[in-house]
Amino acid sequence: MSSGALPRKPRVVGPKRTYAVIASLYNEQYVNAMLEAAKTELLELSPNCSVPLYRVPGAWEIPVTAEFVARRTAANVIIALGVVIRGQTGHADLICQASAKELQEVATRHTIPVINEILLVEDERQAHARCMGTRLNRGVEAARAAAGMAELFTKLEEAYPEAAENTRFKKQHG
Repeated sequence: MSSGALPRKPRVVGPKRTYAVIASLYNEQYVNAMLEAAKTELLELSPNCSVPLYRVPGAWEIPVTAEFVARRTAANVIIALGVVIRGQTGHADLICQASAKELQEVATRHTIPVINEILLVEDERQAHARCMGTRLNRGVEAARAAAGMAELFTKLEEAYPEAAENTRFKKQHG
């Protein structure tokens, strides 16, 4: 989302959900701030949820970990958290573009929502504003998007139980 406001809080009801968070250790102070904001928001929205955390060295390692989580766990939603600060070369753009593409492929291949909050920022000022701010905090945004998608997928599985059974079978045997 590119607006300066957070999305509205979704109304979360229903079963216990698992929100798997994959968070980069690179630019740790910013990622940790997003992580804490996301966990706090998730527990407020869905008090009985589970939030397993998987730490990886950097943004580049997030997609392969998301693939593992999608294949081998019962996570309802995957949240990817990372901060890449643009430097003098195109490396940051390469990392973020490739990670975004791979995360979308994990989501579509496994029919599981993947919330991509791997941020590409120009400088530490932007990182601070997006990760540590209260008006615009991407961790809160990620949690709200995750809760909304979990609710939507619950409704879809209820509306189309045959498709839900197929998805579960593929996940267990894929």
